[in-house]
Amino acid sequence: MINTIEKLGAYNVWANETLLSHLDRLVAGGATIPANVLRLFSHVLNAQSIWIGRLTATPSPVKVWQEHDLAGLHYWHEQSTARVYRMAAEADETELHRLISYTNSAGESFTSQVSDIYTHLPIHGNYHRGQVAIKLREQGLEPINTDFITYCRELSAAGKETVSL
Repeated sequence: MINTIEKLGAYNVWANETLLSHLDRLVAGGATIPANVLRLFSHVLNAQSIWIGRLTATPSPVKVWQEHDLAGLHYWHEQSTARVYRMAAEADETELHRLISYTNSAGESFTSQVSDIYTHLPIHGNYHRGQVAIKLREQGLEPINTDFITYCRELSAAGKETVSL
C-alpha cells in the first residue's frame, strides 16, 4: 500500500531542496533574490517549524512571517523539512489519528488531526513555492519547476519509489 502522507513528505523535502539549490544558483550567477521571494519561502519554512512545535508541544523558535536571508533559509530548511518528513513517515495509526489543540498566530484556537497536518504541510509549501515562481518571473528571473509530478518523474528516471533521507 502506498503511504501518501510519507510520499508527500518526501516530495516536500525534494521541492524545498530544489528551490533552495535554484536560489543558490541565481545568486552565484549574480542575481539578487527579491525580498518577496525570501519572505514567501521564509514563511514556508517557518510554518514547518511552528507545526513541529505544535505537534511536540514545544515553543516555536520562529514567527509565522519572520523573514530570513538565503543563509537563514538553508538553516531553517535543515532544522525543519527533514524532521517533518521523518515525523510523518514514522507516525503510526494512533499518532496519525491523534488530535492536537493549538492557537494560531491570530490567537484563534483550533483542534486538528495529526494526519491532516502532515497532509497540509506539503500542500501549503507547494502553494507558496508557486507564488515564489511567479515573483521570480516578475523580476525577470527564471523560476524552477517544483511540481509533484516532476518529483515523481525524477524518481522514476532514477529507478526509485521515494527519496532516502
